[in-house]
Amino acid sequence: MNSINTTHPLTHGLRDLRAPANAAALQTGADSGTLAANDFASVFKTMLAGVNRSQQHATRQAESFDLGQNQDLAGVMIAQQHARLAFQTTLQVRNKMISAYQDIMNMPI
Repeated sequence: MNSINTTHPLTHGLRDLRAPANAAALQTGADSGTLAANDFASVFKTMLAGVNRSQQHATRQAESFDLGQNQDLAGVMIAQQHARLAFQTTLQVRNKMISAYQDIMNMPI
């Protein structure tokens, strides 16, 4: 029976982001802002690449099932749901980031 991985690369990326962000907060000068920005950008790019791989894997499994090469319908459905959830999570993170940016931009100075 297939096991379902309930963890998402996003959660791993956010957990890993805490340590460099704390280290960057302890630094002084201009380097602290760029270090945190580069780390977040790399985590976000890694997350997007993972979502892309998940969607491509689900597509390949569905195509192989359609061609009769793969007989595991449950595996195909799980891969599609995993890809969908990964995309929805990424979409929600993007929406929260945009909302936070807009809130900051609308703050009175």
